[in-house]
Amino acid sequence: MSDAAIEEVSVLSSIYCRDGEFQIVQQSAQDGLVVQLNCTGGRGGKLNVSSVFHLDPSYPSCPPHISISTTGLSKIQCHNIRQKLMTRAAELPPEPMLLQLVEYLQQECVEQTEDQTGEQDGTGEEKNNQQEWTAVLLLDHIRSRNRYIGLLERWSQQLQLTCRLLLGRNPLIILLGERPNIKEFCHRLKTVKVDVDSSGKKCKERMMKVLAETPYSSLCQHSLQGFIVKDYKSLSELTAVFEELNLAELYQQMLPTLSMSSPMR
Repeated sequence: MSDAAIEEVSVLSSIYCRDGEFQIVQQSAQDGLVVQLNCTGGRGGKLNVSSVFHLDPSYPSCPPHISISTTGLSKIQCHNIRQKLMTRAAELPPEPMLLQLVEYLQQECVEQTEDQTGEQDGTGEEKNNQQEWTAVLLLDHIRSRNRYIGLLERWSQQLQLTCRLLLGRNPLIILLGERPNIKEFCHRLKTVKVDVDSSGKKCKERMMKVLAETPYSSLCQHSLQGFIVKDYKSLSELTAVFEELNLAELYQQMLPTLSMSSPMR
C-alpha cells in the first residue's frame, strides 16, 4: 500500500479521534486495510452512521470496497447510498479518496433524511424482498485456494453479501444478506467451475450443502462485516468463531449434521 494511502488513514484517524469513531479492523500486507468509521450524519446529526472501507494493497489504484449501516434509514436507502458511493469512487482519479468519500457520504445522509416520506418502510412486498438472512454453507473441498477464494469474494461483493469463509477440515461459509442473493450465491457454487478435482480438472461445487438458513440476528450485525477468511484447526476454534458472531444457537442446531459429514477433534 502506498505511503499516501497510509498517510490518508492517519489523517482520517486524527479527524475522527473521539472514542469509538475510528478503528482499523484489519491490516495485513496480503489483504490490505479494513477501517471502520462511526459518526453522526443527516440533518442535525440525528443518524448514527457506520461505514467500513476495505482498502486493497493496490489502493488507491483500485477503489475501496464499501459497506454502510445506519439507524434511522431503511435497508433500501442504505443500499442506494452505498451504490452512489461505489459509483463516486469509480469516477475519482486513482489517488487517496477516503476523505472525499466520507464527505460525500455525509451529504447523502442529509439528502436521505430530507426525503424519507413514503420511502423508509416501503411496502410489505419490499420488506419481504429486503429481509436479511443468515446462512451457513458446507463446501466439499477447496483445492485451488486462491482461485476459489477470489471467486467467492467477487460474488459476495456483487450480491451485497457479508461473508465469513472458515477453512479447516469442514470448509464453511457464513453469509449475511438478502435471501434471494444468498440463493443466487448457492446457485453459482453449483453451476460455475470454482475449483479443480483430484485430477486437476476444473469442477463445480455440486456437493455443497446448506446447513442452516434463518432470519439474521441483529446481535451479529456489527461483528460480521465484509469478506473475511479465517483458518481453524479444531472444533473448539470453530465453536469460538460462531460464539464471537453471536451465532452459538445456530451452530448447535447444525452441529449434528456437521459432525456426521467429517469427524473433527
